[in-house]
Amino acid sequence: MRRAFGCRLATALFALSALVPLTLAGPLAQAAPPTVVVAGDPRVDASDPGDHASHGLDPAIVARLDEVIARTRRETGVPGVTVGLWLPGRGSYVRSTGVADTATGAPMTPDLNMRIGSETKTFTVTALLELVDEGRLWLDDPISVYIDGVPDGDHITIRQLAEMRSGLFSYTADPDFVQALLSDPTRSFTPQELLAYAFRHPNVFAPGGAFQYSNTNTVLLGLVVEKLGRMPLAEFIHRRVTGPAHLRHTLFPRGAEFPAPHAHGYTDQTPTGEVADTTNWNPSWGWAAGAMISDLHDLRRWAKVVATGTLLSPAVQEQREKFVPVPGFDDAGYGLGLFRVRGWVGHNGSLPGYESVTMYLPEQGATMVILLNTDILHDGNEPSTLFAKAVTSVVTPENVYDLPAEG
Repeated sequence: MRRAFGCRLATALFALSALVPLTLAGPLAQAAPPTVVVAGDPRVDASDPGDHASHGLDPAIVARLDEVIARTRRETGVPGVTVGLWLPGRGSYVRSTGVADTATGAPMTPDLNMRIGSETKTFTVTALLELVDEGRLWLDDPISVYIDGVPDGDHITIRQLAEMRSGLFSYTADPDFVQALLSDPTRSFTPQELLAYAFRHPNVFAPGGAFQYSNTNTVLLGLVVEKLGRMPLAEFIHRRVTGPAHLRHTLFPRGAEFPAPHAHGYTDQTPTGEVADTTNWNPSWGWAAGAMISDLHDLRRWAKVVATGTLLSPAVQEQREKFVPVPGFDDAGYGLGLFRVRGWVGHNGSLPGYESVTMYLPEQGATMVILLNTDILHDGNEPSTLFAKAVTSVVTPENVYDLPAEG
């Protein structure tokens, strides 16, 4: 089981210790000119909430950010990355560097659509909590009230599912599921098929007994939203979450569709360990836990919305922010479809070919969004974590984002 909070497949089923470098991530990536977008550029500031500074960061800070991003990309072999920072009273910084397509050399740019993996969980759980706000369910209801056939479902609560403490086996760790996905990564999975892979395994601990990140939990919550919302999950999220949040480029795809412009994604999560282009892989296997698409501008807005509870009542947001400490993580806790690490609140995402980090630092009103087009580990670390750590070491040294390497 992957220790970080992404949507990567169970690493025990792959020989990921022998990482395959992206062959075009060196000279070609360096040849692609970086794109710098500063405050005032319409691609960044159109329809912004207005809480960003109108001036740029101190040039010395900009130079340090440029250097650590270039070094991290060089060390990790990441083809392309976009980093966005908005620091009230200090300025803003947006840089895309490297390539969006290793075959053509097309540059990474800030306007690209990206798959966001487990950041989907923040949208699914927000939808669920809206139903809690309406009194249509309660966090301490057992899942058996809404969904039949869940192992020990009479004792697993909605809250435990949302905070990853249900004890249900994650379907992404089932060998037959992994074989089915990797033998045909363009195929479509239904939520019921995903749960079937999970439910043939015994629960890994008693409800509430421990923390274990499991996509099975969020798939079940997606089904609860559909049942009580009386519409498909994608439609509910569009009507009740992304629409009210004014996220114009965030969507829950039905299949492998991927609106242009978008970056190509690259993974070594393949049967042979060779690098593959995952751009057209079908993310239905992640569904409520990992299927969504967004872009830099929308995620900048979403970071504050989800971290501050704009779409929820203060009482429900307070429940969401009961971050339970996670063993093995330094100064980190997981709440209801949301985590906190060293003061930053939000979520990350990882699925074959793409990674993301969207975080908000309440004490400074700061926002950080990082998007990249590979999930290939570097020394056991997710590359998105390495970029976030490097960036926050420069701009918020008292709040350095970090998640431990895979154990």
